[in-house]
Amino acid sequence: MARAKTNNRVPNKRVPVKKLEKCPTGVYGLDEITDGGLPRGRPTLLCGGAGSGKTMLGMEFLVRGAREYNEPGVMASFEESESEITTNVASLGFDLESVMNLQ
Repeated sequence: MARAKTNNRVPNKRVPVKKLEKCPTGVYGLDEITDGGLPRGRPTLLCGGAGSGKTMLGMEFLVRGAREYNEPGVMASFEESESEITTNVASLGFDLESVMNLQ
């Protein structure tokens, strides 16, 4: 005896979706366009060509996270030295030495 196929789908009914928990970035405008920040507890990859602002966005996210939300952070760079990054981030008005010493 053959079994009849059943379709468990309910037409025109939306399934409730759990809202993704967000981590506010503190970066002006970014939290608004991302509906509250970046996904909390998940890695986020920034892509773009040289000079597109990846490092600066990442550093502003880390600095604001440390200062405003008491969040830990890690920055890894394969092309820029610590002094180059410190100088670049100073153009945003951030003193990395003071942020690295927050506890």
